[in-house]
Amino acid sequence: MRDFTDAEDYEEGMEHIDPGLMTGVLERASAYDSDDYSERDVLGVLSSDGIGPKGFAALLSPAAEPFLEKIARRAKEETMKHFGNSVNIFTPLYASNYCSNRCVYCGFNRENNIKRAKLVGEEIDREMEAIASTGLREILLLTGESRLHSDPDYIADLVARASGHFSNIGLEVYPMNTGEYRRMHEMGADYVTVFQETYDTDVYKKVHPGGRKRIFSYRFNSQERALRGGMRGVGFAPLLGLSDFRRDSFACGLHAMEIQRKYPHAEISFSLPRFRPFINHEDAENGVTESKLLQVAMAYRLFMPFAGQTISTRERPGFRDNIVGICATKMSAGVSVGIGEHSGTEKGDAQFDISDPRGLEEVVNALVANGRQPVFNDYVKV
Repeated sequence: MRDFTDAEDYEEGMEHIDPGLMTGVLERASAYDSDDYSERDVLGVLSSDGIGPKGFAALLSPAAEPFLEKIARRAKEETMKHFGNSVNIFTPLYASNYCSNRCVYCGFNRENNIKRAKLVGEEIDREMEAIASTGLREILLLTGESRLHSDPDYIADLVARASGHFSNIGLEVYPMNTGEYRRMHEMGADYVTVFQETYDTDVYKKVHPGGRKRIFSYRFNSQERALRGGMRGVGFAPLLGLSDFRRDSFACGLHAMEIQRKYPHAEISFSLPRFRPFINHEDAENGVTESKLLQVAMAYRLFMPFAGQTISTRERPGFRDNIVGICATKMSAGVSVGIGEHSGTEKGDAQFDISDPRGLEEVVNALVANGRQPVFNDYVKV
């Protein structure tokens, strides 16, 4: 059995979780060869009722590409069955771009020469008031992964301030321990999203040469710690194009499936990020076409029909408007990825370039025109 653990690299205070779940996922993912599947395998999956890991693997394979229209019809049926025509709308708030990591693909890399900034006090309130004034009731709070500049007290303050404006509060920050997640939940946070970036441990090591993020297993177990801390839901994603996107997507699906089995009450969701250009790397390529991204999204839908799916502004407007009619159930709108942009005062540089700059009203109108029902809030706290 291959040893995937790197617990010996844990820094002081990092919580250790039994590696059994992770080891099982990574062993199955490392054995996955997308070329092992035939068109016959794919057609067999589409004619079956339930789709397990083997069927999921087939749907991600090149053999499935000639059947994308058939897969789309099946995915759309599953989406309508479980989510109807509703599409949840949210926006992110980037509160800080300080980062201690050296991720080679990221604009926030600590070695990049960018304008660093952090919102404090009234600056945070102005950003949240600007977002809330649009009618949005769900927000995603993001920071660079620096515990020095955005320590747990700072993030707890962000959550507390957001709870006065928003019904749903998500976190996309550095991985935390169970007790820290519990504190964020008690302050009002609902769910946590952590991108594993890639499930290939060799590639992971190469693209994360420094910072706490270099520790693969601590990041892998973030969703489990968040659920132990009381979070209602957790999100999963690889950064498609960083490594073999088919194997990464297969591993991500297995990861989510095993967490759902272990914590059946949890709300599970997938995000669909692709490599995007960023400062100092404007020519960044991801190697993953829109049709391949759609294939991944549809495979997720058929494998885990109840899981949500988020399509971000990394994608162009037309693609986003169409994928929500097939398998995605959530999209961002009125997005600003710079520090302070929502209130009209940009203090710091953005993490990456977006492809859909539309404001909230324009996105809502496009959804309605396509027969979708935009939803600003689907959860009531009691």
